[in-house]
Amino acid sequence: DLVLDIAEEAMEVLIDAGYDPVYGARPLKRVIQQRIENPLAQAILAGKFVPGATIRVEKSGDQLVFA
Repeated sequence: DLVLDIAEEAMEVLIDAGYDPVYGARPLKRVIQQRIENPLAQAILAGKFVPGATIRVEKSGDQLVFA
């Protein structure tokens, strides 16, 4: 099992990128998939995280990074 901890600044990046005045928060799912799920899956498959690890998502510039 892995634990995912998202920093407040990273959450704001997701919210800002996932909100559209016309569609509301509907694009949020796509943003989460592109910015969190897909890169995280690649990192897990590459063996960057061990079972039981806590993965922190942080903002670095305009990017989200895993620590």
